[in-house]
Amino acid sequence: MKNSILSSKIKSSLLASLFILFAAFGTSTVSQAQAVKNIVIVHGAFADGSGWKSIHHILVNKGYHVSVVQNPLTSLQADVDATNRIIDRQDGPVILVGHSWGGTVITEAGVNPKVAALVYVAAFQPDKGENTLKWATSLPAAPESGLGKPDDKGFLYYDKAKFRAGFAADLSQEETDFMYDSQQPIVAASFVTPITNAAWKTKPSYGIVATEDKSIVPQIQINMYKRSNTKITEVKGSHVIFMSQPQAVANVIIEAANNNGGTK
Repeated sequence: MKNSILSSKIKSSLLASLFILFAAFGTSTVSQAQAVKNIVIVHGAFADGSGWKSIHHILVNKGYHVSVVQNPLTSLQADVDATNRIIDRQDGPVILVGHSWGGTVITEAGVNPKVAALVYVAAFQPDKGENTLKWATSLPAAPESGLGKPDDKGFLYYDKAKFRAGFAADLSQEETDFMYDSQQPIVAASFVTPITNAAWKTKPSYGIVATEDKSIVPQIQINMYKRSNTKITEVKGSHVIFMSQPQAVANVIIEAANNNGGTK
């Protein structure tokens, strides 16, 4: 009788131990499958981070921690350094997002070990040893494109007469007038600086093609994304697709975050 009671107690103890182990294993598995919660956004040339306000609002309301880099546009290295400063402040894995010139920046900065995946938004995506200009001129420019020549200090500005049609045709005239007046020029030498790392070779990549883009010909975007085996999403909109179609862009960022989770 005593042996039977003892055996029952041992079985109960073993079952309790197994339950605890399975519960712990299950918790660990769920934790590892959690979405990345840190989003770092890198703006392009002739703009700053303020244009990402709507996407910031969408993502923050869904529980993401969003940081927008205010890159100086004075050189590729300066922009990469500014991006890494923000990445390094994050408390876990990061989805790194880049628009236009920002695509070149995230291609270089994306080798940071905290970066889980890359999202290219109507963006350049060069390979190691390539520069931005190589891809910008790989097909004839759209007639609406307003990229001028460098001024006497080596800075590039977007032409006022073509700013709305070439840069942001699906926004209001009032909004594009302000965007022109507040544009951030870029040092022209940045476009001919070759990159030394291509993060898309080792990190999952997502690319948004702005199908009405007059600043980076859509086919150029497609050519880069196909070469790198980037997952492509086409969205109808201008070069500033993140402003005119914020929900569509946010959806791709969320997809990248959900598919490339890790523990903090």
